[in-house]
Amino acid sequence: MATRTSTERLLFLIIIVLLSLTSLSKAIGTKYVTCGSVLKLLNVAYHVRLHSHDIKYGSGSGQQSVTGTETKEDVNSHWMVKGVTGKYCTRGEPIACGDVIRLEHVPTKKNLHSHHVSSPLSGKQEVSAYGDQKGEGDSGDHWSVICDSDYWERNKSVMLHHVDTKTFLAASGRTYGSPIAGQMEIVGDSSSGSDYTRWQVVDGLFIHTQDLKSLHHPHTEL
Repeated sequence: MATRTSTERLLFLIIIVLLSLTSLSKAIGTKYVTCGSVLKLLNVAYHVRLHSHDIKYGSGSGQQSVTGTETKEDVNSHWMVKGVTGKYCTRGEPIACGDVIRLEHVPTKKNLHSHHVSSPLSGKQEVSAYGDQKGEGDSGDHWSVICDSDYWERNKSVMLHHVDTKTFLAASGRTYGSPIAGQMEIVGDSSSGSDYTRWQVVDGLFIHTQDLKSLHHPHTEL
């Protein structure tokens, strides 16, 4: 019998294969981003995809680095939408504007994270990937979805507001040298007035809504 870890790895491999065959324009189902969805996020200003890899920062926290990449077909740009630490959202449930979520980096199981540490290039706030092998970290993994409608719609850009530090997920416009040459620095920024703090879903595997009637009732928590 396969272990739980082996089963999870197999599931992630299946997800990656499906993602390689499914573009946003061909996706079937809900128009909303939902709990359990696996997606790629594109920065509106710089057109880089939110990305991570098993490479640690050489300064600052020393945690797993998060960058922006122009490469379209890269499994290291896949993120899974989850509920907050210690709670689980219902698979297929639409993410409401204002909901607090986590984004788990699918290949490494680390969560998108930030904290009061200076970023290596611009000196803004460092964004990293953090957590254990089960995908569990701490409150620094929590991001509030800022959008203009009732729910996070796949075809509309959003901002991600870091709950602990009150900064916005952003691309700084500065690029790294070796060993991640050409990849862009991703930071927490206190300003929210520019497109470098806005993110658009560009690809994904979207879990369907289990009960469309839930859209007619207030959504209070994940």
